[in-house]
Amino acid sequence: MSVNLETLSREELLQLQIDVVQALKDLEVRQREEAREAAENAAKKFGFTLAELTGQKRGKGKGSKPGNPAKYANPDNADETWSGRGRQPAWYKAALETGKTPEELAI
Repeated sequence: MSVNLETLSREELLQLQIDVVQALKDLEVRQREEAREAAENAAKKFGFTLAELTGQKRGKGKGSKPGNPAKYANPDNADETWSGRGRQPAWYKAALETGKTPEELAI
């Protein structure tokens, strides 16, 4: 993309500057997400989670307990899981409505 900056007005140049800054921020967010997904997939390939490999702890603050292990997974998106406790996620309810059984959704 080639823009002749000399033909733009001050207002157009200022808007272009704002647009470029926003585009750079959006690009960084997309690249960060792609990198995180690639790292998670690589860890999963070896049977680990990214948190296990990076030493990150679950929860916030000192002494927080890890969450309950996932018992159910969304068949359309394995990243969406549910421990079976608390409110049923929308994907779980939708799967049951389509005729799936809890046993079919179990991990």
